[in-house]
Amino acid sequence: MSLAEKEYDEKYYTYRDYLETDEDYRAEIIDGVVYAMSPPSRYHQDISRNLMIKIANFLEGKPCRVYAAPFGVRLFPKSDLSDDTYFEPDITVVCNPSKLDDRGCNGAPDMIIEIMSPSNRQNDMLVKFRKYLQAGVREYWIVDTEEKTVHVCILDNNQYRVSVYDETQTAPVSVLPGCSIELKPVFIG
Repeated sequence: MSLAEKEYDEKYYTYRDYLETDEDYRAEIIDGVVYAMSPPSRYHQDISRNLMIKIANFLEGKPCRVYAAPFGVRLFPKSDLSDDTYFEPDITVVCNPSKLDDRGCNGAPDMIIEIMSPSNRQNDMLVKFRKYLQAGVREYWIVDTEEKTVHVCILDNNQYRVSVYDETQTAPVSVLPGCSIELKPVFIG
């Protein structure tokens, strides 16, 4: 059975199941349930590229690393690969190299950026928000392509403090001191 077919059955899936597929099917696993990932729109890709370039340029010569999807994140890694949650965020920043292996990031990255599309809005705003908070992701950006806003969620005392920036503003990157991103160029597509 392919991962595409697994999305609709009721079996409990783990990261090991994900690794056993031999296809180029993109999916995430949340609490043992497989969720298919449709190809992003061109505008989504433009925004991702624009953000990626800004962050990558800032990080040049610094120890933190930035990765674009598909890049695997196991928030709660288990040595036997029985993790029941696996994500492929749009952009991931990792400052602790011991969390990296050939498959991606094992543990909470320092920063995650998700770019919303109509099909994943609820997942990004609620489900992933809760999972990233629970795992201790220090900064979570939710980019709203329709409203042209960025919800910047900063971990503070086991809660996210949320600030919303629109396309006319510049958003500071808390986990990368000295980095701020002018948003108008980000939303050019």
